[in-house]
Order: sequence, then C-alpha cells, then structure tokens
Amino acid sequence: MTLLRLLVVLLSLVGLPALAEPVLTTYLAEVPASDLVPGAESYGPLDATHAVAPVLKGGETVGWAFITSDFVSTTGYSGKPIHTLVAVDKDARIIGLKLVKHSEPIVLIGIPQAKVDALVQAYVGLDLVAEAQSGGTGHDVDIISGATVTVMVIDDSIVRAGLKVARAMGLGGLSQATAAAGPAFELNPDAPAAPDWMTLEGDGTLRRLSLDVGQVNAAFAALGDERATARALTEAPETTFIEMQIALVSHPAIARAILGEGEAANLTTWLEPGEHAIVVVGRGIYSFKGSGYVRGGIFDRIVLIQDDVSVRFRDKMHKRLGAVAAEGAPDFAETDLFKIPADVGFDPTKPFRLQLLVQREVGPIEKVFTTFDLGYQLPPQYLRPIPAAAPQETAPAEAVAAQEETEAHQVLWKRIWADKQLEIAITAAMLAVLTLVFFFQHFAVRNERRFYWFRMGFLTVTLVFLGWYANAQLSVVNLMALFGALTSGFSWQAFLLDPLTFILWFSVAAALIFWGRGAYCGWLCPFGALQELTNQIARKLGIPQWTLPWGLHERLWPIKYMIFLGLFGASLVSIEQAERLAEVEPFKTAIILKFVRAWPFVAYAVALLVAGLFVERFYCRYLCPLGAGLAIPARIRMFDWLKRYRECGNPCQTCANECPVQSIHPTGEINPNECINCLHCQVLYQSTTKCPVVIKKLKRREAVAASPVRDLKGHPNHQQPQPAE
Repeated sequence: MTLLRLLVVLLSLVGLPALAEPVLTTYLAEVPASDLVPGAESYGPLDATHAVAPVLKGGETVGWAFITSDFVSTTGYSGKPIHTLVAVDKDARIIGLKLVKHSEPIVLIGIPQAKVDALVQAYVGLDLVAEAQSGGTGHDVDIISGATVTVMVIDDSIVRAGLKVARAMGLGGLSQATAAAGPAFELNPDAPAAPDWMTLEGDGTLRRLSLDVGQVNAAFAALGDERATARALTEAPETTFIEMQIALVSHPAIARAILGEGEAANLTTWLEPGEHAIVVVGRGIYSFKGSGYVRGGIFDRIVLIQDDVSVRFRDKMHKRLGAVAAEGAPDFAETDLFKIPADVGFDPTKPFRLQLLVQREVGPIEKVFTTFDLGYQLPPQYLRPIPAAAPQETAPAEAVAAQEETEAHQVLWKRIWADKQLEIAITAAMLAVLTLVFFFQHFAVRNERRFYWFRMGFLTVTLVFLGWYANAQLSVVNLMALFGALTSGFSWQAFLLDPLTFILWFSVAAALIFWGRGAYCGWLCPFGALQELTNQIARKLGIPQWTLPWGLHERLWPIKYMIFLGLFGASLVSIEQAERLAEVEPFKTAIILKFVRAWPFVAYAVALLVAGLFVERFYCRYLCPLGAGLAIPARIRMFDWLKRYRECGNPCQTCANECPVQSIHPTGEINPNECINCLHCQVLYQSTTKCPVVIKKLKRREAVAASPVRDLKGHPNHQQPQPAE
C-alpha cells in the first residue's frame, strides 16, 4: 500500500475529507485502451470540466471513456461503489466496458468470472438515446442467480452514468440543458372541459390506441420468431384486439367530465400533493391489466414513460372505477385509475406515452413480447404559462448533483423493495410467528411432539425459502460492512438495497435485547437450519452422536471468537482482504450458490456438514464468526425468558445432557452466549416423563389424592358421612 493510499484510509477512519480526484485517473493507467475498445491505441488528456477521457484510434477520437463511480454514487451490496470503465461514441452508443473493481465477494466470489464478464459485455451496443427516451426501460436486464442486487446496481450505474456523460458531452443529440430545463407551463385549474365523450376525443383530452387481431399477428410475425408466427391468433383479422384510451385526470375539469363529481372528489382525497393520475379504459380480447398484479402486485403490461422517467404501476397505485360518467361514453370492460407518485419527476405539461406490452406463449413457460405505444399530450387549453419569477440565487451545482443522487438512490431501492413484496410478506410472517412462540413459549412447548415438528417445519422454511430461494443468509461480512459505513460516512442506501437482509438485521438487533443471539442462530440462519435438519436425518438413520467431554468442549468455544476478532482486525487494514478471509463461512457455497462452485469450497462445506452429522451444529459451536460477533452485543439482553428449577444442575443433569449444543453448564446455568434458543430445555421443564422435579410433584399429588381422610386426631376415618335428617 502506497503512502497516499494509507493516508486516504487514515483520513476516512477519522472522518476527515480527502482530496477529490476522479477515479478515472487511476484506471486509465491500468486498463489499456485496446482492452476497452478493440483497435484503440491510447487515451487522450482528461476533459477540463468532466471526468472523461477521449479514446484514440489513428490519432482520432472514436469515443469517450469514463468510470461510472465518477458520475453516480450507487453502492453495491458491500456498501462500496462498483467501478465500471465505459466507453461511448459520438452517437451515444456504448462501445466498450470493463468491470475494473468491486467489493462484492459475498456475492461474486464463486460465480464464474466469465459469467460476470458476459453480463457486462452485453451492454456493448446499448443506445443511450433510446434509453433516455424509454426511461431506462429500453433494454433487458439479465439477472445472475445469487447476485440480484449486484446486477441491478451495475445496470443502474451504467445507464445513469452513461446518460449523464452523453448529455454533458452532447453525444447523440442529447443535451444537459434540455434535460435540466424546467417546464414553461403549468396546469390551469380554471380551464373547462367538454362534458361529452366525443368532444373530449376530438380535442385531444382523450387519446386512443386501437389494435385489431391482424395488426397484432403482423407485429409478432415481424419479430422473426417462427414459434410466435405459428401461434398466431385465430380470430378474424378485423376482430378488436384492444381499444385502449387514456386521459390525465389530475386536471380537475377533466376529472369531473370523465369521472363525475363524486369520483373526482374522491380522486382529490386519494392524491397527495405533487401526485398525478391517469384514467385508462379498455375493451377487446386483450386486457391491459392482465392478472400479474393479483399474484405480484404489479401491472406488468403497461408502463408510463416520459423522457428518462418510467413508472410501473402497483396495486397500491390503482383504483377500479365502476363506470365512466362522460355523456356518450362507450361501454368498456376495464375502467381504472392509476396514480403517478410525486417523487418520480413526472411533468404533466410535457408529452408522455403509455407503453402496452403484448405477450404470446411459445412454450410451456416461455413467452415472446412486443410493445405498442399510446402517446399523450395534454391539450394547450388546459395549460398556462408559468409567471416569471424574481431572480434567485441558484443552488450550487454540487448540492443539485447530491440531491439528484439521493433521489436516484431512493428510486433504486424502492424499486427493489417493490419487486420483493411477496418475499417481504413471507419473511414478516415468519418473524411474527417466531415472536409469538418466544413470548408464549410456556404454551408453545407443552406438547413435545407437536413442538418438535413445528421446529422442523420452521427450519425447513428457513433453509428452503430464506436460504436457497431468497438468498437471505446473513454473514460476518455484513458486520464488517456496517462498521466500515459507520467510520466513513454512514448511509442507509447500501443496506436498503437488499430488503430481506435489512429486515433480518433489524429483527436481529431487536432480538439481541430480548433473547440474545439464539433467535437468529437457532431459527433464522439457513446454514444452521441445514446443519440441524441433516443431523436429525442422521439420528433417524442411526448414526452415532458424539458428546465431547465438557472440558474439551469448553476450550473449543473460544475458537470462533478468535476467528471473528481476526477478521475484524483484517477489515481495519483491508476490507477486501477480510472479505476473502471470511470464506471461513461456508454460507456462500452451501446457501447462496447451492454447492455449485469450485471443488475446494464444496469439499470444505461438505466436511462441516459431515462433522455435524456426529456433533450437532459442529460449525455453529466452534467456528462461526457471525455467531461470535452476535454474542458480544447480546450480553446487553434485558430479559431472561428460560425457566429453571433449583434442582437444575444439582443434582439433576437432564437438561445439560440433552442440550443439543451443550450450552448448559454441569452446574445448571445456561450460557446465553452459546444458547441457540431451541427451547428444548423448556420442553424438558414441563416434561412429565423426563424432568425429575415434575415427576416428583406429580407423584406427591397422586399420593395425596390416594391417601384416606383422617379425623382430627390424625387417625383414619373409615366412616362415611351420614345424610342429614
């Protein structure tokens, strides 16, 4: 590490600002121009005003190179930017890319580098002009399993940084001045609207898209996919496929004319300040809503696009209308309102379009898509010029850029959360059930058999859903990333990019106060669940179980704490090196990548699971740095929920002998730092067949119930009471 880099690290640790220098200068010396753009020879000097360098070929500029992190500050899963070197030509087309640095080993280590490179190279040829017009929806995003957040961050940074560079340099006809220009008009709330449907259509208040079966069949045939052509619609070509009409009902007069006075008033209360709404009506054999929103809450067949703003509507942004109130309106099968949020940058005075997605099944699970656009421009009679305002001091460019970045970050993480509503709901339900079990554990563990199968079922859901499906496996890397964020300018953005991880960490923080680390380690850790489930199968198969002598077991406990402290110390020097050393965790291999990885990683994870067949939760007990990291703050827990008898440990050793992780001392005390809150000791606490204290109480009660009634002198009284005369 050079002296300069060491200085930067020290400054970040103490919170002092370091000198700002374009990241591009570092990587221009490391990446030859020919590696970025085939045939290129060198780079020219940096632009005087932007962190952009010309790419030269034969002495001529063939493109401009930039690093995404110089223009957007979107961070990856690790909380650090993903640095991608990009080159664009004069037509605003991407002509070269190279992923030069990232800090995403928790996601990308183990994924073949060729797959990551192929993902990045797929952006070569991307037309940024089309992206500006489509609101960033003009391309498909290929998701790599186990790297969803990283892929979305890469996509967001390439497209947004590319648009900023193209506008700043005037590439492809894009202009920063045009993009930043404010509206010259505003809605005129006093403008009237025609009361009848025909006039509203004639003056442009309503806009229509009409497609028949013949047009749709021709559009799919033009795609060149023989499968789509072979499955052409069989209805007559003149059959109405869809007739869809829209209007901007944010204007009060349009709302009253189309919706009626009552619905217009309801619309006013539904919309928050700055929000807008459109009415969409349709009829024909194709629905613009479909049924996807019922399953996933999102209307996947329509998207509103204005410049580089795109809005996908969700169920919370939707209201169904009973009928259209305008005089002479046709009968429509679908009449719906859609809300446009205030924070997306939509301008009602500018043109926009509603893009309709039409799909055709070409296989059991495969579909082919094509799109049709319905353009809309609010007629000028509903607008008025914005009054000239007195000159005001403009905000500094840095403040404007920072605000734009904040808004862009919010859009990204909100989009990710919106796309994972089902996973969030299931995770919340799991946490709610587990909380109820802990609060009412005395009742939950009354029936030993039912509780055993409940626990096995819960652990199965944890492994299959949280682990293999949702990849919501927490890691010690998360703790190191959190510490890094706290010492270098904390931001919620990196943590909000992964909804389930954020929710789990929040719940773990709360659980540490109430129950300690066991709430996560014993119930919500996918790898812990895998260990316990495989151990239970081993028991059913008769595999012998080894109980380590207490003295040896007690001396093996500290190993995981030493591993954690070693990783934490390494993270202070190099977070990247610490993340590589964190491969001591088998989570990525067994859970994230589902054992599809290089053989040394797989062998290591399998060896730990095999050890766990004989010693239950072997890895959790002795090696897990995450468990050690959680045990340290868990010492602040405020409550002790596990019940004990005076006889526990002296003389009774039942719980100590049956504790699956040997967290109960021979003297009877439960070590909260090692307890996984499996509640087995609470099952034994009430057991009428295993707990000597309970058995003794029951025998005493039986003896009292069976003893004869005695008289006042203590002698047995065998006489039966005589009935009163």
